[in-house]
Amino acid sequence: MTTVNSSRSELPAVLVGPILRRVSPDRIVMWLVGSRPLSLHLTLMPEDGSPSHELRLDDASCRCLAVGCHAHVHLIDVGLDSPLPQDVRVDYDLALLDETSQYVSIADWGAHLRYDGAALPGFVIASRLGSLLHGSCRKPHHPGGDGLTRADTWLGGRWAEPQERPAWLLMTGDQIYADDVAGPMLAAIHALIRRLGLFDEILEGATVDDSQALYAAPESYYRREWLLPDIESSEALRDRFFGGVRKPVFTSANAHNHLITFAEVMAMYLLVWSPVPWRLIDIEHPALSAEQASLFAKERAIIDDFVEGLPVVARVMANLPTLMIFDDHDVTDDWNLTAAWEQTAYGHPFSRRIIGNALLAYALCQGWGNDPDRLAEPIEALAGLLAKAEGNRCLPPAEQDALIRRLLRFEGWEFVIPSSPRLVVLDTRTRRWRSERRRHRPSGLMDWEALSDLQQALLGEPSVVIVSPAPMFGVKLIEGIQKLFTLAGKPLLVDAENWMAHRGAASVMLNIFRHSRTPGNYVILSGDVHYSFVYDIHIRHRREGPRLWQITSSGLKNSFPDTLLDWFDRLNRWLYAPRSPLNWFTKRRAMHIRPRIPDCAKAGERLWNGSGIGLVRLDEKGCPSEIVQLDANGNDIQFPEQPISESRESRRSLRRGWHPPPGPR
Repeated sequence: MTTVNSSRSELPAVLVGPILRRVSPDRIVMWLVGSRPLSLHLTLMPEDGSPSHELRLDDASCRCLAVGCHAHVHLIDVGLDSPLPQDVRVDYDLALLDETSQYVSIADWGAHLRYDGAALPGFVIASRLGSLLHGSCRKPHHPGGDGLTRADTWLGGRWAEPQERPAWLLMTGDQIYADDVAGPMLAAIHALIRRLGLFDEILEGATVDDSQALYAAPESYYRREWLLPDIESSEALRDRFFGGVRKPVFTSANAHNHLITFAEVMAMYLLVWSPVPWRLIDIEHPALSAEQASLFAKERAIIDDFVEGLPVVARVMANLPTLMIFDDHDVTDDWNLTAAWEQTAYGHPFSRRIIGNALLAYALCQGWGNDPDRLAEPIEALAGLLAKAEGNRCLPPAEQDALIRRLLRFEGWEFVIPSSPRLVVLDTRTRRWRSERRRHRPSGLMDWEALSDLQQALLGEPSVVIVSPAPMFGVKLIEGIQKLFTLAGKPLLVDAENWMAHRGAASVMLNIFRHSRTPGNYVILSGDVHYSFVYDIHIRHRREGPRLWQITSSGLKNSFPDTLLDWFDRLNRWLYAPRSPLNWFTKRRAMHIRPRIPDCAKAGERLWNGSGIGLVRLDEKGCPSEIVQLDANGNDIQFPEQPISESRESRRSLRRGWHPPPGPR
């Protein structure tokens, strides 16, 4: 049983947030975590003098779910009788009732959430998608800057200019790394679990009986791969060695501190989004070998730098509407990559529990705020589970496993924002096109039914912004290498999941772009790959659209090995030059793809490597007018459109009779 070493009076009322989620003229959604159930009063004050909204939040407009003795997740979901104005700043005050029955303003309890010169935090409800910030892959112990701190710096100079504010901050995958955790972060997670009394759980099929035994196990730090499940039928998955360490069931090369319990994943979310939990704990140095202790100290320095940036990370998420979608590391590496992986991982109660715990936490911390109506049923079931845990501070195992099985079958993680242009966010993880006859081959990122749903969401739209966590159009050389490993029966070695890895999914996706009733302009925002690039795309032999832009920004706090990426970039330019016959062996040979060259490229590199966040501005037709990577080091890397007269490939196309598409149909 968790030992709780704090009382309510010792804890701040708000631990995380508020994080601004969905906004529209008639509805506001916010998410926060309190140390107790909070009585809240929300005031919305448009800058243009429109009437203010005074809202005392009740149980209908503020749902509260306990995940521990002193940890309560709140979702504020407010419908407004009279609409808020668009394209003007709306300041808000989220006041909370303190223990003296007085309301305390957010200006007092959340002073770090205000920009310099602002009395309160605020947001803008954009009438159209004029600009967007987007990024993925935020690993706390990566030795580099944080793209979210750069987003705050960029927004800080524009907070008073509504027309400059992005319509959304899009988190396009890997908001946490549940499968790749630094030792000091895991120590902080365990300290926070104790401080807040996060719920325990029973672990079926594990070498330890429950969560407390797990936390105390000698293998709990840097050796968790020995605790992860291993079954005889998973032999094909286990024949991988990284540094001499054998990986059972889970295929992450960095599973030494893989998160396991629901409490661990919840604590991780609190620690990566807010500075407040860090002030409540002391990180205890676990018993480690000399080599592990050296690594712990190295990681500690990086984590300390990460924590220093959290106040401004919390600020940007309190002032920009934020949408999120999972990718693999939010749960585990190679999540649902092949049918064989699924059969192995879901066939063992312990591995199914680990995956399910991460998905439960995702639903509560990310998915719920994306679309509360769409997630109403699973959240209601989760609320029932958590209510049963409050009595003895332990999740009932039978009910927990039943909910996980239910959640693994849930189809509703994707969502659509009815904006101009329409914003469509894809689930590329749970509705996969499985290779049933060759179960070790990579699955398609979306199955036929999911792709049909996507097409229905696009019909009749003149333009659309699609969020696909993995790029729809990636680097041909890297995809070719992944194909070779797949043919050799080792797709897990190179994370061979891309849109072109599965013939059926690739064919349907490309046919959607060619459909006469689907949009004339597609902007595709992606992450996943740990480098950034931009492609201008058109369909060969078509005088009219569609026009496509693949814009990839990755990672927020991650990057690719420099030398290796330079070689991939260089070889890709040589092997897949415009006249190369290798192009005819790709599934997208009907597409003409023209890479954009970053304005600071050393020698024509198309791939930008470095932590940061992407910014894209869209014109009235939904076409990109500016594409920038806001580097974490403070640089703005522009991806300018290459004039067609300067492109040798384009001049050849003109001689063959092709002309640039005129725009939306």
